[in-house]
Amino acid sequence: MLNKKYRLSKNKDFEKVFRQGKFYSDKIVSLKFIPNQLDHNRFGIIVGLKVDRRAVVRNKVKRRLRSVIRSLFPVMKTSFDIILIAKPFIVGEDYQTIKEKIEKLFNKSGLLD
Repeated sequence: MLNKKYRLSKNKDFEKVFRQGKFYSDKIVSLKFIPNQLDHNRFGIIVGLKVDRRAVVRNKVKRRLRSVIRSLFPVMKTSFDIILIAKPFIVGEDYQTIKEKIEKLFNKSGLLD
């Protein structure tokens, strides 16, 4: 679980990122982000019903995405609001593949140091 200060929780924050954010996408996950005025990053994770109808599967995907985020904390630039949006193809992938794809997206977007 991510600490509360590292989470996007308000609907207006999500809307702001969706309206103004830069967008990068991959086969299994999409990334939207904007700079914020804080000294740390905040994350939102979206795993919709299109990924899978079963809550167990969607929660497993969320846990994996949170784990990848925690592993990338030391090498990330700070002061961004970031949303990760899971796509249906993520269900069949293992943890290592998910981590590699997200790292590639973060590199492409310039969020890693």
